[in-house]
Amino acid sequence: MLTHRYTRWDGSQRLRLDADQIFAKLGEYLSYTDDLRQALDWLLRHGLDLEDSVRVVGLDEVLEELREQMRRRYHEFNFAHALDDVQRKLDELLDLERAALDERRGDRPELDEKREFLDRLPRRLSDAIERLREYEFEDVDAAGDFQNLLEDLDNVRRLEDFIRRHGDLFQGPKSLDYERALELIDEMERLKRVEQQLLTGAMQGIDAEELERLLGPDAARDFRTLREMMALLHESGYLMQRGGHATLSPKGVRKIGQLALRDIYQGLLRDRPGGHATDLRGAATLRPEATKRFRHGDPLHLDLVGTLKQALTRRATTPLQLVPDDFRVYECDDATSTSTVLLLDMSWSMSWEGRFAAAKKVALALESLIRSRYPRDYFAIVGFFTRAVELKARDLPEASWNMGDPFTNLQDGLRLAGELLARHQSTNQHVIVITDGQPTAYFSRGRLYCEWPLSFGGISMRAAQETLKEVERITRMGITINTFMLDDSPSLRAFVEKMTRINRGRALYTRPDRLGEYLLVDYIGHKRKKI
Repeated sequence: MLTHRYTRWDGSQRLRLDADQIFAKLGEYLSYTDDLRQALDWLLRHGLDLEDSVRVVGLDEVLEELREQMRRRYHEFNFAHALDDVQRKLDELLDLERAALDERRGDRPELDEKREFLDRLPRRLSDAIERLREYEFEDVDAAGDFQNLLEDLDNVRRLEDFIRRHGDLFQGPKSLDYERALELIDEMERLKRVEQQLLTGAMQGIDAEELERLLGPDAARDFRTLREMMALLHESGYLMQRGGHATLSPKGVRKIGQLALRDIYQGLLRDRPGGHATDLRGAATLRPEATKRFRHGDPLHLDLVGTLKQALTRRATTPLQLVPDDFRVYECDDATSTSTVLLLDMSWSMSWEGRFAAAKKVALALESLIRSRYPRDYFAIVGFFTRAVELKARDLPEASWNMGDPFTNLQDGLRLAGELLARHQSTNQHVIVITDGQPTAYFSRGRLYCEWPLSFGGISMRAAQETLKEVERITRMGITINTFMLDDSPSLRAFVEKMTRINRGRALYTRPDRLGEYLLVDYIGHKRKKI
């Protein structure tokens, strides 16, 4: 008989790690940086909160515990008398040697030079022992004692150097003797070595058994859990090694998009009823909860169970006889084919107030939504800063705002979006713009121009004019531009209103934390009608 016994969690039980939970936290950190290694470092340092208030302790907490062990030693011990035993041994053998010199000096006047040599020995203990290497002792016992003392010379130097560098830190009430002082130095050096490894995140170089000797079994268990957590990310296929460092695998890129989509949908579900015109089923083509009688011309999305029930209701005999009126099919939503380019502002100002993190999450979510639920739709992402570039889905998780090219070249972004849509014609063509500022850069006759606004909160006149010309060209191609503004400054509103009048698209001001909800609702809503 199999028996299960349940006990309260006390921290000693082995954690059951879940790769999806770990990667979800990594994805959260990755939304704030363009560097996977930095996100992994944050995950290592901050740890992970699991269900039922169980926590994977991060390196920072292990590091703090290690530093607390160091502080305890600072407040408990001092080195005031650490070299007293060695000094006493040296003084005793020197007294023996001086007595021998005094006894024999009458017959050998040259011994006065030896006595003078002993009197001029350096005050530093290790230097005095080093100088005595060249001295020939007259007293046999003193010579033997010195050879024993000479074996400790390296340790004496080590202790003196440590006291010179760190002795002021140790202000505790307990004075250490020579042997215990050397043991404490060993402990402090091991603590310092592990501290440096923890600071650099060098997981492979840290010895868990050494950590257990220094900090106890709890710290060693926490460290092993962290190491297992990082290994699990690779074993699950979310990460892979490339060029000597970890990168997102294709599976990891897809998962990042799914997590972003999940987070945004959870926000929709938490919102007040009626807040947005959206179907929370996610606008799937088939509606499995609604069926109807098959009629000529309907897609044959057969509801097999409903069809068999109808046949049995009509005539419960075997073999079962089906007639056309028995067929039941699922109802379908009339989703239209769409080609969409998302224009993502990557200028410097997008780093403010979490704007770029929110915009990147939306781009990831929208890419995941279209790939999984509308696979026939075309979707591309263009990032624009001082110039515009196409962003592939695999590059998006590590994309970030561009500090090196801080200007806003919406004109080039619209140009590139138009070229991409021209290669993917469909009934409905859209450009979605996410921005927080009006244009400050443009191309003219193949040359790039950048200009700051005429005043704080003002507008870059030439950049705005050239961008509006590109809006007119896009409009003639039959492309609709919808703009989501993350700033409500008068200059941005005025510029976007001009865009809207030319293109007859729509403009919406929203906060970064609501951007995802609004944009996904907007996209799904337009899948249900032809424009």
